[in-house]
Amino acid sequence: MWRLPGSRAALRGVRTAVERHTRAEAATETAGAMERAVVRCVPSEPKLSLSFALADGSHKNMQRDQSEPLGRALSRIATNALKGHAKAAAAKKSRKNRPNASGGVACAGPGPEPAAACEPVVKLYYREEAVAEDVLNVDAWQDGAVLQIGDVKYKVERNPPAFTELQLPRYIMAGFPVCPKLSLEFGDPASSVFRWYKEAKPGAAEPEGGGPSSLSPSSPSPSWTETGVNERVYTPSNADIGLRLKLHCTPGNGQRFGPSRELESVCPVEAGPGTCTFDHRHLYTKKVTDDSLIRTVSYNLLADTYAQTEFSRSVLYPYCAPYALELDYRQNLIQKELTGYNADLICLQEVDRSVFTESLVPALEAFGLEGVFRIKQHEGLATFYRKAKFTLLSQHDISFHEALESDPLHKELLEKLVLYPSARERVLQRSSVLQVSVLQSTKDSSKRICVANTHLYWHPKGGYIRLIQMAVALAHIRHVSCDLYAGIPVIFCGDFNSTPSTGMYHFVVNGNIPEDHEDWASNGEEERCNMSLTHFFKLKSACGEPAYTNYVGGFHGCLDYIFIDLNALEVEQVIPLPSHEEVTTHQALPSVSHPSDHIALVCDLKWK
Repeated sequence: MWRLPGSRAALRGVRTAVERHTRAEAATETAGAMERAVVRCVPSEPKLSLSFALADGSHKNMQRDQSEPLGRALSRIATNALKGHAKAAAAKKSRKNRPNASGGVACAGPGPEPAAACEPVVKLYYREEAVAEDVLNVDAWQDGAVLQIGDVKYKVERNPPAFTELQLPRYIMAGFPVCPKLSLEFGDPASSVFRWYKEAKPGAAEPEGGGPSSLSPSSPSPSWTETGVNERVYTPSNADIGLRLKLHCTPGNGQRFGPSRELESVCPVEAGPGTCTFDHRHLYTKKVTDDSLIRTVSYNLLADTYAQTEFSRSVLYPYCAPYALELDYRQNLIQKELTGYNADLICLQEVDRSVFTESLVPALEAFGLEGVFRIKQHEGLATFYRKAKFTLLSQHDISFHEALESDPLHKELLEKLVLYPSARERVLQRSSVLQVSVLQSTKDSSKRICVANTHLYWHPKGGYIRLIQMAVALAHIRHVSCDLYAGIPVIFCGDFNSTPSTGMYHFVVNGNIPEDHEDWASNGEEERCNMSLTHFFKLKSACGEPAYTNYVGGFHGCLDYIFIDLNALEVEQVIPLPSHEEVTTHQALPSVSHPSDHIALVCDLKWK
């Protein structure tokens, strides 16, 4: 995984610190020193939570009002502790009264159990002084305080780093990066420590010296062996096929570490599909580009909401193996493809909301990218940017039909459209959206860029609708890049559902479209809406006009583009598309070796 210069040494320091932390935890447990009481107290929430383990081994999770006096919370803890002591005593008595080896009974002895006699003393100390019981909970439970329950002492840790979510993908394949989904509170992934283990082969001996099995002493077999990978992302090899994986995580924030957690994969590692359509392309993108370049990707992922229809399976993609249309399978390919491009900007179309949050965000975040999402109806648009190169200044997303009806910016266009009621109605029925993000260079604050991303109306006869949507898009982008910001350059990516021979493409690259263009009657004379349009940008397709970017059984053609502002940007290189042989190995797309019916466009752009 690529890191900023100098981060390797820093990471070694973090690992050393967490190893000391883990050893200290183990020594604490061995020596019978203070246990841990974790307090979560957030100003915006009315309650705080308190978590600790009782003498009987049970864990208590309590919710108390932050404005409550400490005395009430301590009284409640004492009641819980009394119950815990009673349970422990009952269990002890039961053990003593079990028949012994000779068939007799071991007597428990006279007198009541101590736990049942009285409540244990419960006190909270801070800097060796007892905290008054009228102090409010929000002020009483300070980091470093000591909670005493009977003869057991707990060190209070207020708001330590903690995982609120930690999950491995359901399906894991050899050669494909495993990117755990995680959410952290009071911490960050870069300061956390990850250790990967794999299942020992059947019949293998327990690892020597405690090893990873000591991390979970109560776990039954299988035993686990270290993989040697201590990064957030692990890529299984062919040697891992048939074995499950385990991830041991310690959350951190650069100053301290929180409670560790472990999780195991549900299924063993499976064999991958062999060579994928994007493997050869990754040879051109092995490293992140330097600061003078912007590696840009535009890709229609094929939304799961469309892939998982009977129409898709039987009519659109009958040649595709059913399992290769399943989201769990395709996500493995999508993650490997996108992370392998080492891009600075990624504009995606047909992104399911769940795919964005549960798959793309954790995978791309682990490789230094951050993303924003715009929903359409059932799916939407996503734009990711490399955090080391860019910061997000602002977002200016629109829905085409809403903007056309309500934004004065498009008043003249709407007035033209009103003359054609049938066409107007059809245009306003469409749900297409435009995602616009303004980014600023982290190296040079004077460099800003307007990144637009869209997916225009799809119907083959919808040429005039796409023309109007593009007119709205370019007017809005001009407003952002010229009126809101002082003439910043534009990168406009998307699935435009238009080949180079269409009016939409002509309009973009030539700056105008005449009123007699044939696309104004793309759906017949009833919806004809002749009008002339112009825009002031000087745009070109950075990747040219490939033979196709969409290849399915009944159609292939170039529908996707990365349009760039020629006044400020130039093309350094275009990453070659897969060969025709690669695309058609399994007849068409998608396939077991390609996750979408579209092909990603990838190019390196350079500031002029």
